[in-house]
Amino acid sequence: MFAKDQLDFEPIPLPDRADLSDAKSLAAARAFLASMEQRHTVRDFSPRPVAREVIEAAVATAGRAPSGANHQPWHFAAISGPKAKAAIRAAAEKEEEAFYAGGGGDEWLKALEPMGTDPAKPHLEVAPWLIVIFAQRWGEFSDGTRYKNYYVPESVGIATGFLIAALHQAGLVALTHTPNPMKFLNGLLGRPASEKPVMILAVGHPAEEATVPRAAKIKKPLSEIMSVIED
Repeated sequence: MFAKDQLDFEPIPLPDRADLSDAKSLAAARAFLASMEQRHTVRDFSPRPVAREVIEAAVATAGRAPSGANHQPWHFAAISGPKAKAAIRAAAEKEEEAFYAGGGGDEWLKALEPMGTDPAKPHLEVAPWLIVIFAQRWGEFSDGTRYKNYYVPESVGIATGFLIAALHQAGLVALTHTPNPMKFLNGLLGRPASEKPVMILAVGHPAEEATVPRAAKIKKPLSEIMSVIED
């Protein structure tokens, strides 16, 4: 993406500009909030297919996220093949079994109890798509020399948020999954050592019998997550 001889600053006019009245701005913000209030993390997926074009559009949205020095230090591996999904499930469950056997620590395991999770991860095969999110710790110029990426965790986290929001807008549900460690994903998916897997996102339509933990509906009120300083 980058070339050593094309790193000069060149400002261009702002290509896109929203021109909303204050009232329309507030209405738009509240409409998006209302939509995102209907987003749920789901573990019960339908085998109903999802078109590749939908996944591509959502990942393209993720790629529009801001990033440190605009290095865009991410890669999204989208998997729909049954063999690949089965391999990922087998490797992930092996790590999860060790975690739930005590590797996760008593405090972490206790915190997960209201979520109703366990080592079994059938959704990794049932969901029509898995998107594995990789953080690129460094990049390479066209001549093969490395360059450093900046604010990688922050950048990838923002892009992942864009992705989850885009999938929700497409009428899909998603489940974040972070087996630890996740190095097995590099080998299974042929990704280079410069990339660190940070999350598996199972994506699809919810099953008819899908449920969510009651505890997951408890969200902190605005007064707890926001402070305002006006002078």
